[in-house]
Amino acid sequence: MTRTLLCFGDSNTHGTMPMHDLGAIGRYSRQHRWTTLLQEALPSWEVIAEGHPGRTTLHDDPIEGAHRNGRRMLPAVLETHRPLDAVLLMLGTNDLKQRFSVNAGDIALSLEGLVRDIRASGAGPMGGAPQILVVAPPPITETGCLAEIFAGGAAKSLQLADRIGTMARRNGLPFLDAGQIVRVSPVDGIHYDAPANPALARAFATTIAEQFS
Repeated sequence: MTRTLLCFGDSNTHGTMPMHDLGAIGRYSRQHRWTTLLQEALPSWEVIAEGHPGRTTLHDDPIEGAHRNGRRMLPAVLETHRPLDAVLLMLGTNDLKQRFSVNAGDIALSLEGLVRDIRASGAGPMGGAPQILVVAPPPITETGCLAEIFAGGAAKSLQLADRIGTMARRNGLPFLDAGQIVRVSPVDGIHYDAPANPALARAFATTIAEQFS
């Protein structure tokens, strides 16, 4: 029986390539994205890629638009794809933008709000709750065309794995620190170079097989 996994994330779930210039947005071809590679590694699952560039945990972006608010969009996404057996939740990088003025602890608490929403959604099998894998994004660097937008975010990002991991344990959820698997590209300090895709897919596949057997 096929099970369904929703990957709810931002540009690094969408497959956005490192950017040399603002507005020069490229996307890895479908066969090279980690979500596609994850599908290949998990033949008994249907993997749904739901990555939106610029998506925050729960902030309306005053520049890029209120539709970047993950918590605002999550209910519709869950209802669209239900029943869902599991949700891979990887957000927090865009919350590091200077315009939001939040710290790593705030980001972890924001993700906890999404966890509560998923558990209360009734989007799992038979109207239950989907299982959840919480993933902390890797630390960012302030470099290239995105450096000014993320000014001050690099130092905060070093604390994300600790804060998000604590939140996951508090909620009895499996946790994965993507910073132990991949690093951001030196081109823009936010997005991943091509070799990160198979590395993430392997790590996610192993964790999902272990946690959601």
